[in-house]
Amino acid sequence: MKVLIVGSGGREHVIAWKVSKSSKVDKIYCAPGNAGISQIAECVNIGAMEFDKLVAFAKEKEIDLTIIGMDDPLVGGVVDEFEKAGLRVFGPRKNAAILEGSKAFSKDLMKKYNIPTASYETFNSPEEASKYLETSKYPIVLKADGLALGKGVLICNTKEEALEGVKELMLDKKFGSSGDTIVVEEFMTGREVSVLSFVDGKNIKIMTSAQDHKRAMDGDKGLNTGGMGTFSPSPFYTAEVDEFCKKYVYQATVDAMAKEGREFKGVIFFGLMLTSEGPKVLEYNARFGDPEAQVVLPRMKNDIIDVFNACVDGTLDKIDLQFEDNAAVCVVLASEGYPVKYEKGLEISGLDKFEGSDEYFAFHAGTKLQDGKFVTNGGRVLGITAKGKDLVTARKNAYEATKWVEFDNKYMRNDIGKAIDEA
Repeated sequence: MKVLIVGSGGREHVIAWKVSKSSKVDKIYCAPGNAGISQIAECVNIGAMEFDKLVAFAKEKEIDLTIIGMDDPLVGGVVDEFEKAGLRVFGPRKNAAILEGSKAFSKDLMKKYNIPTASYETFNSPEEASKYLETSKYPIVLKADGLALGKGVLICNTKEEALEGVKELMLDKKFGSSGDTIVVEEFMTGREVSVLSFVDGKNIKIMTSAQDHKRAMDGDKGLNTGGMGTFSPSPFYTAEVDEFCKKYVYQATVDAMAKEGREFKGVIFFGLMLTSEGPKVLEYNARFGDPEAQVVLPRMKNDIIDVFNACVDGTLDKIDLQFEDNAAVCVVLASEGYPVKYEKGLEISGLDKFEGSDEYFAFHAGTKLQDGKFVTNGGRVLGITAKGKDLVTARKNAYEATKWVEFDNKYMRNDIGKAIDEA
């Protein structure tokens, strides 16, 4: 069969890698892809938001399955366009992708169906938001309602910070129209855990847990980023947590979406906070996390094509989802200055050391080929992932593998997975 993957980051690289392991797949295309993806798929110069061109390409090449990796096209309705054209596609329709596309929608959904989450208020007037913040308890969290590349969340420790945050999001339009509406949320304390799941509209299968590191600098300091590294499984995701979430969060979310006439097929990412009062939902995403996918998919035993097809066909209950009894750690190699200002076009060396390995991986995020050489082409350049018999070993292996890769202004956090020592 022929497969098309839509996207250009590290998440799409790991999806392409996993798809390439399937005996059912003869040809992989990726639009637009990146330099790493081009080693296992044919990259096509079509943007993720060019829906008409993507549909025309899928028809022309007689693509059997299209996999949408990115949030923007999902929220924009790319799945609807593919389905209208009679094409087979993996991902939620526009009316279901709103689960990620609007924080206000997802918070209201949780409130309506008693899915545990932080208390909140929604505002579309900066004056009203500022008035509310005058008498709020701090710290407090401000969230842009729409998509903001994983960076539209502000944790404010003081009233002054919060008022400045409202200005940033709603008046200065730091994230464009995504900040027209904001959610002001109670600040929760505890461990954050990410849990990815496959959904077929009615059934849900939970993947292994992971834990992300969002801040740019060691010790969870600095600006929010798209993610500086992950590890899987999370030692804090216990059997008790799993049991609670299966009962009150996972299936409850799938059922809630179905009751709202928004049948969800694809991947739901549950961002959880393990509070003293029990697990609560921080956020939903309507696709694989990046870089969570880089530690979850390499540990998955199943042929991913079987799982994708089951989600599309509504037969996920027949899939026995299995993961290796080991661990994985991903350390993001970024360009110094990320997430603000950084240089591009710097030559990358050492990637040949990962070739043919099933234990060490270099998943490309911001790279391109220039005169036959790999060069940097983004803030997050590579996700260096390694497996190990346990988290401590996987972490050691991942940091060892970061030494194999060199480029000017290489930057990484040195404490990815450090929380493992506290488990």
